[in-house]
Amino acid sequence: MTDNSSARGWSSNYLFLLASIGSTVGLSNIWKFTYLVGENGGGAFVLVYLVSLLLIGIPVLVAELMIGRRGGQSMVGSMLVLSKKEGMSSKWQYFGWVALIGVFFILSFYCVIAGLTIDYAISSLMGNVSALDAQSAVIYYNDILGSPMRMMLFQGLFVVATVWIVAKGVHGGLERSVSWMMPALFAILVFLLFYAAITGEFLSALKFMFSPDFSKLTPAVVMTAFGQAFFSLGVGLGVMLTYGAYMSKDTSILRSAITISFADGFAAILSGLAIFPIVFQYGLSPTEGPGLLFMTLPIAFGQMPGGSMVGALFFILLFFAALSSSISLLESIISRLEEISVWGRKKITIVAGILLWLLGLGTVFSFNIWAEFTPFDFFKPLEGKTIFGLIDYFASNILMPVGGILMAIIGGWVLSKQSSREELNITNERLYIIWRFLVRFVAPAAVLAIFITNLS
Repeated sequence: MTDNSSARGWSSNYLFLLASIGSTVGLSNIWKFTYLVGENGGGAFVLVYLVSLLLIGIPVLVAELMIGRRGGQSMVGSMLVLSKKEGMSSKWQYFGWVALIGVFFILSFYCVIAGLTIDYAISSLMGNVSALDAQSAVIYYNDILGSPMRMMLFQGLFVVATVWIVAKGVHGGLERSVSWMMPALFAILVFLLFYAAITGEFLSALKFMFSPDFSKLTPAVVMTAFGQAFFSLGVGLGVMLTYGAYMSKDTSILRSAITISFADGFAAILSGLAIFPIVFQYGLSPTEGPGLLFMTLPIAFGQMPGGSMVGALFFILLFFAALSSSISLLESIISRLEEISVWGRKKITIVAGILLWLLGLGTVFSFNIWAEFTPFDFFKPLEGKTIFGLIDYFASNILMPVGGILMAIIGGWVLSKQSSREELNITNERLYIIWRFLVRFVAPAAVLAIFITNLS
């Protein structure tokens, strides 16, 4: 068992915030948020999303960071520590183990999707993507998915990048990488926004995103906005709990959670403002779904001035967003393995990376040689789902909602008032009461509604 407590702990609050923002600002903010806005009526969806961040996301994020700092260890380790400190049942550790295994499966398919960003960035620099028209863009995308060797290569490159950073530890790896990667990510995002404002239909994008059409605000749209606000913060998996365990006692959890959530929402809004002007300028549809980034936008890059450079920057942006999230996912796994293993961090991380790559082959093959393999057709909710579809369904519809509810229960019901007051150090009594009400009642009810809606 490795004692590396001295190696854990953020060097500064600034680096903690950068790492946490990097964890939350992933492909979900740029890829998923954009097409969900397009599919769900624009401004009305954005409004509900922002309110959801405030009423659901922040309270649960505060709870998860608080649990992490109180426990001071990994997800599983913190559950065991709190079972002694707070009189919790030691069986809470099983929640930690399920979350840890779930994170490993999530990361296995995340690396495959993230590998596409490397592929497209290189192809953009070579001028291949900017030469695509509507028909060839679809063919190009399908050719990539149909080539297991190509997908395995770029999946492997992304796994190597993630492992290389995490193996160096909190200070030499995570902090050093986010110290330049996150400023670069936002710089590219702002550049693309200005470029889109100058060359695209910026006013149309503003109207689309900020003029709510409440006639499109159906219960399904509201649930989708709830889910996006909740899932984009990545709460419920123990990732932010692990980062919280590295926090110093003099760092404000509430202020940090608000900052992280604001940056998460801000990045999502900036992404929409950078993408939709281009979509409208070139007569493309904002409701293209996941294909918006890999099939629709390359068509626009081929028609705009400097399209190769803009396309390359865009996919580098996606790569940074994916990498900053993947290192946080892997860190939450390695954190626990360090606590129970006699191996050093580097060896643990390399072995985990190899297993991660091997597990990810199931997702790779789901798009080609195993595309017809749907093993649970006998069970209607899972009918027609490939291995990738099964992992995604389990993660999005079961693991994250249940994890979020349990985090809220621990933070709002299991930990004593004295413990939560001590960790949060909120001097404003009214603010503490509001948080406690939201995390005990509003957030669990909303996440339960998301859970039921997704399953149905």
